[in-house]
Amino acid sequence: MAKRILFCASTASHINNFHLPYLKVFHDNGYEVWVAAKLQEPVIYADHTVDLPFAKKIYSLQNVKAIFIIKKLLEDQSFEVVSTHTALASAVIRMAVFLLKKKPKVFCTVHGYLFSKSDGIKKLLLLIPEKICSYITDVLMVMNHEDLEIAKQYKLYNDKLYYIDGMGVDPSRFTHVAPSEKSEHKKQMGFTDEDFIFVYVAEFSKRKNHKLLINAFAESGLANAHLLLAGDGKTLNECKQLVKQLGQTNKIHFLGYVNDVTRLYAFCDAAVSPSLSEGLPFNIIEAMGCGLPVIVSDIKGHRELAEQSINGLLFHKKNQQELINCLKEMYFFDYEQRLLLGQAGIKKAEAFSLESVFNKIMNIYQNNLKDCTSREIGQCDLD
Repeated sequence: MAKRILFCASTASHINNFHLPYLKVFHDNGYEVWVAAKLQEPVIYADHTVDLPFAKKIYSLQNVKAIFIIKKLLEDQSFEVVSTHTALASAVIRMAVFLLKKKPKVFCTVHGYLFSKSDGIKKLLLLIPEKICSYITDVLMVMNHEDLEIAKQYKLYNDKLYYIDGMGVDPSRFTHVAPSEKSEHKKQMGFTDEDFIFVYVAEFSKRKNHKLLINAFAESGLANAHLLLAGDGKTLNECKQLVKQLGQTNKIHFLGYVNDVTRLYAFCDAAVSPSLSEGLPFNIIEAMGCGLPVIVSDIKGHRELAEQSINGLLFHKKNQQELINCLKEMYFFDYEQRLLLGQAGIKKAEAFSLESVFNKIMNIYQNNLKDCTSREIGQCDLD
């Protein structure tokens, strides 16, 4: 009988975006791979999938129901390994494990705690489920140093704690273009060489803080500057209305969901993220890998990636004037200054590529699983 591993996340898209190489290596090594998530799309390398429509509020009754659904699944299928991802899914799945008599080995990857060290009541409310779940979390992996400190301070793991450089970004997505190519890409998109293009790729939600960026960009008054907003989500219509009210419809452009982000970055000059909270943001790693200097809010996930005046600029997450100053500073840099920032970003992004992190993460699995297959799991091909 094949060994079984269960990968869990809030959505199937999260699994598809970040974890397919890991599903593949377990699948190739004889494991029966299961995925539990909100199944809005198929998941390759998954032998079985379970639809779990989580509620976004962690204390929702819908999530309590999901705990018992997962508990029954775990009892019926006798998984050897459970690998949890995203804060909500990790809490729900581990609470289900907590209720079991016979428990699988639990690996929890923290893609960013939904609180910071400085938070008050919010931190306390979100720490409670994390602390309860810590007693059955055999291996905990975190992606930024503040989360590492939090995990150590509150002992949010039972056995092993590791720091990792994310799950790895496909290096083929790191495509930077020469100045002449960027000029041509701009012309193809209806812009000129004189146009300066800022870009923000993110879902529209309160946490992503689009309104601060829209207001700051409008107030900056930069001639020949444009702001591209790629993505969709709950606050999209509010943001469109705000742009109309500010009279910026000819300068702030909504692109909707973009599949080929590297093609988008090819004609942009700088990437921006005013996000209020991040674990280790994929959009910024990708932008840096494509050679763009970045302007980011000074939060734990961004601090892992951006260094002030080395590969970008940082501002306080709620300080609109600081963001305006950063937009102006980046706009008025000469080309050579921006090029140096971009080159430093390319070098920084290499550490977060799939080639750099894959074997490290698989070795964590291998070293903490006593009953591995004879094949060296941590050294499998990425193809």
